[in-house]
Amino acid sequence: MYNIFIDGKEGTTGLQIYDRLAARTDINLITLPEDKRKDYSARKSCLNEADISFLCLPDAAAREAVSMVENPSARIIDASTAHRTAEGWVYGLPEISNSRRQQIATAKRVANPGCHATGFITLAAPLVKGGIAGADYPFNAHSVTGYSGGGKKTIAEYKNPERDISLSSPRQYATAMQHKHLPEMVKECGLKFAPAFNPIICDFYCGMCVVVPLTVRLLNKKVTASDMYDYFAEYYATQNFIKIAKNEEIPAYLPANELSGTNMLKIYINGSSEHIFLASVFDNLGKGASGAAVQNMNIMLGLDERTSLI
Repeated sequence: MYNIFIDGKEGTTGLQIYDRLAARTDINLITLPEDKRKDYSARKSCLNEADISFLCLPDAAAREAVSMVENPSARIIDASTAHRTAEGWVYGLPEISNSRRQQIATAKRVANPGCHATGFITLAAPLVKGGIAGADYPFNAHSVTGYSGGGKKTIAEYKNPERDISLSSPRQYATAMQHKHLPEMVKECGLKFAPAFNPIICDFYCGMCVVVPLTVRLLNKKVTASDMYDYFAEYYATQNFIKIAKNEEIPAYLPANELSGTNMLKIYINGSSEHIFLASVFDNLGKGASGAAVQNMNIMLGLDERTSLI
């Protein structure tokens, strides 16, 4: 029986992790009474008692929680942005390489990836690792996400029956071309420059589609969409949660919410002789947050990574 603590269980990611673990018989969920959930001493005790703690907190609170840990055996999975590029932390995207999965398995500190970052990295990192794109390639990324990624306040705004009409339209954000996920995108893909990133929030609850369009003439290797399919199919061949869509599976209109409620990520590849279309479709609350966190926990505990995940 493993002792697991969710610090910040009341947030969207924390609640999703709790729901994924509540029915498991190999997990003892350490919980705090409502009046103690922000009590420093009570939280500290739980963090040091647990085999693994999930931090579903704002960045500053996550850093504070890490500072409370004194038990050398206590392990942390941080779902915030605070430690994704920090020294001593393992970035929790096991599919990116066999060595990364091994690092996660033995890590004391794992930083759960950001949702947009997961979509971009699963597409761009293999290109750089395989020498198809250079580290200086001018990557672009367009990401459409459900509104649940904005957290409780944003969810409440969208569910408000008297909401502003603008919420019925897709809404561009991060128009200053800055986003909190960019540093992890750059680091995990080994890029010299940040991609031009274009996130859009839409009027559906959960799901995400991250598109990385490529200009063939700017790549290090001249490849076709068919070549790219073969490369990605081999790269992710042994993965449980990443699948590559066959050409006949590519719809005329690609929905962002087709994998909602799962921990799956599906890559779509299409294009012409001049441009190649790459897209990662997944659940921003699943493989983009709580599902990935539970997958990392399973790996850290030496369990089948698919346990309690679909």
